[in-house]
Amino acid sequence: MEENINIIKSASIPEREEIIVDFARWLETTSQEALVYGEGRFAVISANMAEAIRVNADELARDKPEMTERVLQQASAMISQFKAAYPHRVISRSVH
Repeated sequence: MEENINIIKSASIPEREEIIVDFARWLETTSQEALVYGEGRFAVISANMAEAIRVNADELARDKPEMTERVLQQASAMISQFKAAYPHRVISRSVH
C-alpha cells in the first residue's frame, strides 16, 4: 500500500486512477470487515471515504499529485488503524 503512495507522483494519469480505485476497494473491504466485528461507525466512515474516493478518482488522478498522496495516506491510515485493532483476517463475512 505504501509503495503505491510513493509512486503516485511519477505515475501516469491512468495508473494513478487505478491506484486510487484500488484504495477505494481496500477501504470497502475494511468497511465490510468492520461490520463483522461490530464496528458500525468505523464501517460507515470507511464506506463513505471509499465512495468519495471512487467518485472523485478521475479528478484526483488529474489534479495535483500532492493532494492525491495526502488522500491516499489518510485512507491508508484508516486501514492500518483497523488492522491494528483487529489483526486477525476475516474468513467469512456471515453475520447471524
